[in-house]
Amino acid sequence: MTVALLALAAAQALLITGGPIYTGDETHPRAQAVLVRDGRIAFVGGRRAAEAKAGPGVRRIDLKGAALFPGFTDSHAHLRAIGERELTLNLEGSRSAAEAMQRLKVWIAAHPPASGATLVGRGWIETSWPEKRFLTAADIDAVAPSTPVLLTRADGHAIVANTAALAAAGITGQTPDPFGGKILKDAQGRPTGMLVDNAKALVAGLVRAPTEAARRAAFKEAFRVETRYGWTGVHSMSVSWADVPLLETMNAAGEAPLRVYNAVDVGQAEPLFASGPRASAEGRITTRAIKMYADGALGSRGAALLEPYEDAPGSTGLMLLKPEQAAPVLKRALDAGLQVCTHAIGDRANRVVLDLYQQAFADTPPNVRRMASRWRIEHAQNVTDADIPRFAALGVIPSMQPSHAIGDLHFAGARLGQARLAEGYAWKKFIDAGSIVPGGSDAPVERGDPLIEFYAAVSRKDLKGYSGPGWHPEQAVDRKTALKMFTAWPAYARFAEADLGTIAVGRRADLTAFSVDLMTAPEAAIPKGHATLTVVDGAVVFAAP
Repeated sequence: MTVALLALAAAQALLITGGPIYTGDETHPRAQAVLVRDGRIAFVGGRRAAEAKAGPGVRRIDLKGAALFPGFTDSHAHLRAIGERELTLNLEGSRSAAEAMQRLKVWIAAHPPASGATLVGRGWIETSWPEKRFLTAADIDAVAPSTPVLLTRADGHAIVANTAALAAAGITGQTPDPFGGKILKDAQGRPTGMLVDNAKALVAGLVRAPTEAARRAAFKEAFRVETRYGWTGVHSMSVSWADVPLLETMNAAGEAPLRVYNAVDVGQAEPLFASGPRASAEGRITTRAIKMYADGALGSRGAALLEPYEDAPGSTGLMLLKPEQAAPVLKRALDAGLQVCTHAIGDRANRVVLDLYQQAFADTPPNVRRMASRWRIEHAQNVTDADIPRFAALGVIPSMQPSHAIGDLHFAGARLGQARLAEGYAWKKFIDAGSIVPGGSDAPVERGDPLIEFYAAVSRKDLKGYSGPGWHPEQAVDRKTALKMFTAWPAYARFAEADLGTIAVGRRADLTAFSVDLMTAPEAAIPKGHATLTVVDGAVVFAAP
C-alpha cells in the first residue's frame, strides 16, 4: 500500500479542536476547529459548525490547549545526515576539546572499529571551548593512535583527521592545497589535521560508501526525529542521486512519513538534468532542484569575503566554484526546468552568485525566467546593503536559518569585526526589500528544532537570553512573519503554495501542534516547548504521549 493510501486509511477524517488554531490565512487567521477528509482540509471555522459537518465515525483529536499551526517545514536541512548523526559518534555539545576526546574514547570502547575501517564522527565546534582552537591530529592520536579517525566540524565544512588517517590518505607537509580547499599546517609546515572545504576530498576515499541498508536506516531515524520535532516537510540539500530512488521506494512502501523536497548535489545531478523535475503521485517525494556551493563556512574561515578576515588578515576565505564553469550549469538547469539552490555565506560569494544568476536570466527568454525566478541562495548569511535589493529584483530567494545567528554571533565579531556584523543574518532587511525568507535549520549543523528556529527569528538572542554587541536586534522579525518563514514561504520556495503553507479548505492537511502558543507565549518559553501533534496528508505521524 502506498503512503498516500496509508494516509487515507489512517485518517479518512479528523476533527481537531481544543486549542488555539492559527491558520496563516490572512482572511481567516484564527479558528476553533479543523476538519480533515481524504488528506485535505475540508472545513476551518467554529467548533459547532465543524461538529455538524463531521458526523459520526470521525476521529476526534483534542489539542488539550496546545496550539495548532500549518505544517512547519524546514527549508534547509540534510535529511540523511540527521539520521546518521543519531546513529554514529555525535560530538554535538562538547564543552571542550578534552570532553570531545573523552566522548571519542567512550565510543571506541563501546564500538571497537573493525580492522582497516575508518572511524567517523561529527558535531564538534570550538568557538566556546576553553582551548580556543580547532581540534588537531595530536588530540585524536592520544585516544586513537592507530585507527584512522575523521571528525567533521559542526558546520560540515571542515574535517580533523588523525595521523593515521593523514598517512592513509598520503597527506604530508608537501601536499598542495586543492582548489577551494585548505590543509592547515603548523609553524613547521606539518599538517595539523584540519582539512577545510575541498581539502576534505583528500580523505574521502578512507570512508566506505554506506550500503543501501545503512542509508535506509539513516532515513528512518531521520523521519523519526523530524516528525517528533513537529516538522511536516523538509527541503533536503546536497542529496546523493542514489537516495532519490531509495526515498521513492520507501514512500511506495509506506515508510516516508515526511514530505521531502530534494535538491541534488550538482556533481551527481546528470540523471536529473536528463529527466527534469520528478515527483511521486501525491507529492510526498519531489525532486526538482540542484545544489551548488559557492564558498565555505564562516566558523572555519572558508566563507568568501570581500575584505580579509578580522582574525586572519591574510585570508579572504575560499571560493568553491569557478564562474566560467558554473555559468553553463546554470543554463542547463534553466533548460531542464530545475531550481538552483546555491550555498553562499560570505559577502563576496553572495555577490558572485547574484552576478551569475543575473547573467543566466538575461540570456533566457521571459517564459523561462518565470521558472528561474525561484532560484535560491542558501544561507545568504553576510550580504552587503548594496546587494540585498538585488535578491528581490532578480526574484532570488534568500533561504536562511535563524539559529545560525544566535550561535554564530558569539564568534562572528572576531571573524568579521563589529562593523561588518551589520550585514549579517539580515532577515528584516531582506523582507523590507521585498524578499520572502523561508526559514530552515541546516540540521545536523544545528539541532534542527523548529521551536529554536522560531525563537531565534523573533528574539535574536541565544538560548540563555543573551544578545551581545553587534547582534542587531532590529533584524528580528515579528511572530506573524516568523510563522510565514516556516509555513507559507517554504511552500512558495518549493512551488507548492497552492497546496501547502496555510490551513484553508482544499489545502493538503499538513499540520503541526506545539505545547506552547508561539504567537502569545513569552519569548523565553518558546524553545522550552515541544511538538504534540504532527499530521502529514491527514495522517497522524506523531502524537505526544
